[in-house]
Amino acid sequence: MNRVTKLKDISSTIGSGITPSRSNKNFWIGGTIPWLKTGQLGEHKIYDTNEKITKYALANTGIKIFPVNTLSIALYGEGKTRGNVSILKSEMTTNQACCNIVIDKTKADYEFIYYLLKTKYNQLRNLSSGIRKNLNADYIKELEINLPSKITVQQKIATVLSSLDSKIEFNNRINAELEAMSKTLYDYWFVQFDFPNANGKPYKSSGGKMLWNEELKRDIPDGWGVKKMSEWIDIDKSGDWGREEHEGKFTKKVTCIRGADINGLNGLEELKPPVRYILQKNSFKILKSHDLIIEISGGSPTQSTGRLAYITDATLKRFNNPVICSNFCKAISIKDKKMLYNLIYYWNSLYDSGAFFGYEGKTTGIKNLLFDSFVNSYWTVVPPDTLVDKFYKVMTTIQDKKQVALSENQKLAELRDWLLPMLMNGQVKVK
Repeated sequence: MNRVTKLKDISSTIGSGITPSRSNKNFWIGGTIPWLKTGQLGEHKIYDTNEKITKYALANTGIKIFPVNTLSIALYGEGKTRGNVSILKSEMTTNQACCNIVIDKTKADYEFIYYLLKTKYNQLRNLSSGIRKNLNADYIKELEINLPSKITVQQKIATVLSSLDSKIEFNNRINAELEAMSKTLYDYWFVQFDFPNANGKPYKSSGGKMLWNEELKRDIPDGWGVKKMSEWIDIDKSGDWGREEHEGKFTKKVTCIRGADINGLNGLEELKPPVRYILQKNSFKILKSHDLIIEISGGSPTQSTGRLAYITDATLKRFNNPVICSNFCKAISIKDKKMLYNLIYYWNSLYDSGAFFGYEGKTTGIKNLLFDSFVNSYWTVVPPDTLVDKFYKVMTTIQDKKQVALSENQKLAELRDWLLPMLMNGQVKVK
């Protein structure tokens, strides 16, 4: 049997956090206590935070530490953030935009309530009020929920769903390790120039000859060249948004990658791109292996445009339709396919350094990447073909492994999302 109750009636605590004064360095410098912001919410489980506060802040402000297995909901935040929920797997503090719910374990199972709240995402967002469409803790407290009367039944349902999420998280950890290995190898060979020399020793560290390059304003290995970024580009393809339904001449069914999908395509979050219909004559915009997708419109005051994703044969196997990018993105094909990973890691290093902020214009309040200006301003190193070929082969093996894991994650997430509402409303029962 099920019962209807309010969230406040199965919770021992519901409250938000605070932001200790940034001007008081004693609250922040040398901090060891996790302090959570809404940008991290949406992950299944959160073990650590990007920022920490000090014990001094804990003692001299009204901030509270929430226990392990607290549920945290984003009251506000950019884009899709508002309404996201996560389980805190370490004791931590939060800012005021997080609504933190400590479930009374004698009344409900915290993990079941986590999954139940995930089904309430749209409902929570619709409860938002004000110009900025923010939630508040009072709305959360009064939220009505329908749950099995027996906690053991709740636990069985949560176990089924959690097992799927655990496999996804395992794959993500493996992929994170593979990506860290890839970036380290790129930095070692093409930034520090310690690629293997003729004797298998690190080139620069072993006294390899270096020559000053005026364009790059740095020493590069003897025999290496330079090119402008634009010289690597063969074709660029504008994006397309088409129509939501099969309509008139809009008959070509495609999957459309938006700026919001770039992190998902890169395996940093779940990927749920929309299906659209485009004109047959625009089929030339369909993406091919070794194409790069670049976000050219969007960003935020703290996030530049220029985020990048890439397409390989293994990537395309994750989709049931041909793939295009939206009109807030641009796709480019490169002349030398084996330079794919060199260009990816170089581009990402520029993004991480904030280089794209200097190449943005604004129209109607939206930031636009001045793409042509950027690619004609930046120079890249041109390594010997033998080294490029060697790096490409290593990266292809690693990236194919990552894509297999991402494909599996996509199927696991689809199964979880299919089961979730049916388990919650009793259509499917767990014995």
